[in-house]
Amino acid sequence: MSDYANKEGSSSNKEGSDVYVSTTAAPQQQFYDPSKESFWTRAGLNWESYKRAPGTTGGLKVSGDAAHIDPLKEGSNPMLQQKMKPRHLQMIAVGGSIGTGLFIGTGQALRNGGPLGILIAWSLIGVMLINVTQCLGEMCIMYPVSGGFYTLAIRFLDEGFGVSLGYNYLLQWTVVLPLELTAAGITVQYWTGSVPIAAWITIFWFLIIFVNIFGTLGFAEEEFWSSCLKLFVVVMFIFIGIVMNVGGGPDSGDGSYTSYVGGRYWRDPGPLANGFKGVCAVFVTAAFSFAGTELVGLAATETPDPRKTMPAAVKGTFWRITVIYLSSLLIIGLNLPYNDERLLGGNDGTAGTSPFVIMVDKAGIAGLNHLINVTICISVLSIGLSCVYAGSRVLTALAETGYAPRVFAYVDKSGRPLWSVLFVLAWGPIAYVNVSSSGGDVFNWLLALSGLSTLFTWEPFASATFGHSVEELPFRAMGGIWGSVFGCVLVVLVLIAQFYIAVWPIGGTSSDPLEAAETFFLSYLAMPILLALWLGVYAWKRTLPKALKDIDLDTGRKSWLTVDEMREYRAERALAPMHVKIFRALFSN
Repeated sequence: MSDYANKEGSSSNKEGSDVYVSTTAAPQQQFYDPSKESFWTRAGLNWESYKRAPGTTGGLKVSGDAAHIDPLKEGSNPMLQQKMKPRHLQMIAVGGSIGTGLFIGTGQALRNGGPLGILIAWSLIGVMLINVTQCLGEMCIMYPVSGGFYTLAIRFLDEGFGVSLGYNYLLQWTVVLPLELTAAGITVQYWTGSVPIAAWITIFWFLIIFVNIFGTLGFAEEEFWSSCLKLFVVVMFIFIGIVMNVGGGPDSGDGSYTSYVGGRYWRDPGPLANGFKGVCAVFVTAAFSFAGTELVGLAATETPDPRKTMPAAVKGTFWRITVIYLSSLLIIGLNLPYNDERLLGGNDGTAGTSPFVIMVDKAGIAGLNHLINVTICISVLSIGLSCVYAGSRVLTALAETGYAPRVFAYVDKSGRPLWSVLFVLAWGPIAYVNVSSSGGDVFNWLLALSGLSTLFTWEPFASATFGHSVEELPFRAMGGIWGSVFGCVLVVLVLIAQFYIAVWPIGGTSSDPLEAAETFFLSYLAMPILLALWLGVYAWKRTLPKALKDIDLDTGRKSWLTVDEMREYRAERALAPMHVKIFRALFSN
């Protein structure tokens, strides 16, 4: 049963108080209790587990006095079960989005933008993302509702925009799934080209299907352990890259790192590959590499106490950006020239080779290249699972709000949104186009489309926070309203930069109008799709932006502490020793 506040039963309204509502008075007030099911049903390993769950578990903790809210009102509690543990959520936030965008996509980014260009692009996108995740945490801790930011966009902004956002986000992940399977084939071909790429696509697709049998817990455990491996390899790579840069590389390599390198490649061939245009061209790759960070907002509804676990996950974004991404990119830019032919987009037939692998190959460090390639393969599996997780949760929320067929609202006894999961998985076979097409071309096309979709998804996170009473918020965005404004401005500027590259691409605009149009839409197709969805919903529902008086601030809310209670709570925390305050500011709430 869930903990719900009750005026008669409440002993305290302070932070962490657990008070209960009796659910035995009327049969219709009962919550579904999965713990009474067998282990095999809870784990999703028998036929019973596939039957529809009879109701919500009500497993989300509520703080404060919410006796006037019906806990079984539709939308107050998700049908999904709260199976994620704090360690799952934190590792999803810190390592969940480390994948092909960093390990492989940085190759073409370095080739297009140069070492300075990739640092500028990733820094700006990183600053934007820090503000976005802070705003996301502010909303999803207060409202851990099904569908996360999609549902909140409908409620706080505009139904038409919210639905277009939801379908755009669904499209993003259905596209990224075959992209990751494509990347798997490219990556494995580093070892052997004798096995058809279709075989590798099939193997990875079936692995993703297998893990999804175990539902949320299967995804969470895989993410936890794969994130641990990815973080270990990246941190190890940073230290090894520093040693290589100062001339500590072994003699077994090609001699590139047996003497001091320093900033040699910043001088020749230079810091920027294609000037300002090159920097603009890298933005979409940077955005794609961070895609998935917003998963913590979706996962908030599947963890028992978002108020306790979400702040650490949100603040972990800052450390991932500064320590993991920027350090890795600095090392890559110092140790590899942007005109190295083995980078993605080169001409020697090894377009899928990661810049991480190129460096250890040049240094001649035996075995490390294989470890990195194994990590890339696991990253592909990880991001592929994220595709299914994120896409299925948003599709389920679309169905619950009446904007998708009701069948997709089906959640089984194991907590899986069954038909939504199957729908997203069905997009995987698109990757088989690699049997007859260039894997690199497909990678670039899907990369641009999904990266731009990510930017559209992030923009409303910041704008949706306006109008909140900050005194009642259990978690406050670091930059406040101005952080939201800054995040929105950066998103718009990056979209403008990508439009500039779509119209005037690197290498010049083709004289053939059809080829020029194709180049534009390959880079900017997500924009007309988003606008078409928005206009379609407007024509259907005639929705307009929400007036303040019409915004529902109650349904799904899990923090009902008053302004006075929150002031008392924060005053108590202000008495903590300085080292505790510093730790909370950096890593907690």
